Amino acid sequence: MSEQQAEAQVISQVKEVLTAAIPTPPEATPVASAQALKERLRWGEPALTILDGRDREAFLEERIRGAMLLEDTGNFAENRDIYVYASSDEETAAAADKLRQAGYSNVSQLQGGLAAWKAVKGATEGRAA
Repeated sequence: MSEQQAEAQVISQVKEVLTAAIPTPPEATPVASAQALKERLRWGEPALTILDGRDREAFLEERIRGAMLLEDTGNFAENRDIYVYASSDEETAAAADKLRQAGYSNVSQLQGGLAAWKAVKGATEGRAA
């Protein structure tokens, strides 16, 4: 084995050990609880987007902190993790399906919407907050 091959093998082994030792944020799932989203946000730089599928008035009244109104969103990378919620789980599912049909592969439906988020003491913003 050449010196370069030996170095490459050592580097590969170190990467495996470091990867195993460094925790990673929880993966997005097609349906997520408010607690799962809260845990994901604890990572600091979660590389995710939260979309609110309700109407503008409801959005302005109160929303998950950092959420964007679904109708105002632009384009995201297709592999970006997107969490979406609406007025009901049925509306949330419909909004998630639209996003998936638009080519977004990592869309997660937030079960229970804003009420579930508030139940786990998630941060909100807006006029009511």
